[in-house]
Amino acid sequence: MTVQHSKRSLGPGTLLYPEPALLVCVWDADGKANTMTAAWGGICCSEPPSLAVSIRPERWTYAALLSRKAFTVCIPSEAMLAGADFVGMASGRRVDKFARAGFSAEKAEFVDAPYVAECPVVLECSLSDSLELGSHTLMIGVIHDVKADADCLDASGEFPDIAKVAPLIYDAGSRAYYGVGRKLGEAFSIGKKLLRPEQD
Repeated sequence: MTVQHSKRSLGPGTLLYPEPALLVCVWDADGKANTMTAAWGGICCSEPPSLAVSIRPERWTYAALLSRKAFTVCIPSEAMLAGADFVGMASGRRVDKFARAGFSAEKAEFVDAPYVAECPVVLECSLSDSLELGSHTLMIGVIHDVKADADCLDASGEFPDIAKVAPLIYDAGSRAYYGVGRKLGEAFSIGKKLLRPEQD
């Protein structure tokens, strides 16, 4: 029996689920730490390990990132919700967003950029390419290091535990933030029951 699914066309839009709430950090032209919230981002390459984040040219972060060719991407926790939302609304041209949000700026170890010390996970990146897409420019960064708070690592001590990190998730449709839900299964395992013998 075939299950019928009735779908309604919503037209083109940025409704990909889920979207991360990321904090992108740079030193601005005056050498001041600046950060902005970005939801259009994610891992884009395994080797070299790379991520991509899209930024509007009018953002204060934009010119600084292209000039320094370095940035960090920080993953804020649920406890940082108000600050993470604020730095996506305010402009670094007019306000010290780190100070107003109560964030501490730390100098990255491997790239010429600051990071938000309170974020449980930080990725240090150098700009490898940029692509003008329209309203946004895609910034591609090679990941030189991932830093994580010791108390948010998994039992092996090798990876962040998503439940301990408690990252923010952005819903572009409702313009709201969410937390991570329950674990559903192990990747590259739960689907094995659907493999044919020749695919094992």
